[in-house]
Amino acid sequence: MNPKIVVTDFEFPDLAPERAVIEAAGFQLIEAQCKTEAEAIAACADADAIINQYCQLTAGVIDKLERCQVISRYGIGLNTIDVSRATESGIYVANVPDGSLEEVSDHAIALMMALKRGIGTYDRALRAGTWDYTVAKPLSRLRGQTLGFLSFGQIAQRMAHKMSNFGLRIIAHDPYADVAVAKAAGVELVTYDKLIAESDILSVHVPLTDETRHMISDEQFAAMKPTALMLNTARGPVVDEDALVRALKGGQIAGAGLDVFEAEPIGADHPLLSLPNVITSPHCAWYSEGSEFEIRSKTAQNIVDVLQGREPTYLANPSVRDILRVKA
Repeated sequence: MNPKIVVTDFEFPDLAPERAVIEAAGFQLIEAQCKTEAEAIAACADADAIINQYCQLTAGVIDKLERCQVISRYGIGLNTIDVSRATESGIYVANVPDGSLEEVSDHAIALMMALKRGIGTYDRALRAGTWDYTVAKPLSRLRGQTLGFLSFGQIAQRMAHKMSNFGLRIIAHDPYADVAVAKAAGVELVTYDKLIAESDILSVHVPLTDETRHMISDEQFAAMKPTALMLNTARGPVVDEDALVRALKGGQIAGAGLDVFEAEPIGADHPLLSLPNVITSPHCAWYSEGSEFEIRSKTAQNIVDVLQGREPTYLANPSVRDILRVKA
């Protein structure tokens, strides 16, 4: 019987890159647009493999999967999948951690530069007919300031490399960081409290987990410099948005550049969108034509790997090997 491969949901106009990979291996792809747990169960219960974007694959969904061997998610984050339950069920979970490293690091730098140079303020003023350099006062010189990374994974490492000639002190907090890698990059590893207190620009790169949810909230904003900027290209719920609004309105920090939000898409009436010291983008830091094709193709290749009897290239739950060994 030909394996059943279901795409739970997708925001692309078609699935041409995925189909090219899947059909070259002799398999078929089934499209769905699941939004609820019930819809996911109905579409995927008898699937041999699942490609996932935003639909939540909860424990309730995973418990109903009769023969699923692998779940492959577009991009880096795994917050749509109950990875623990999938692992317990002997299901490979895979992602694509290297598909948009350049794009996300570039985007974070773009947000930083736009904030540091008042680009949004100047653009709005010019469109309103105002020619006046003082509308964005006060702007500070970037050289000599401290760029801080919350997590020092591959995206932060690329960002540090790209910013290495800007005359910055670069620090990071990451209990899992390779000390030798940080040292080679000229990055000082510091405590979380020191990162928060000393960063002039704080760039957030941690994944979303139970431990990192609202990791930045009122306490952290109160400890930051009033001139500090915060960038988030990771996951929205890492930052407490209500606390962020309070900090921005109350002058606890100077501005924020945000590509991700607690609820997406963000509502048009959200207070963050009315603040002049905030620059936003619609969770697009990952995107270029090249990265989109790479992510989609590699997501599909993870599926083919498993259905052809191999581990996925980008295995995200290596502990599943123990479960599968017992089952074998």
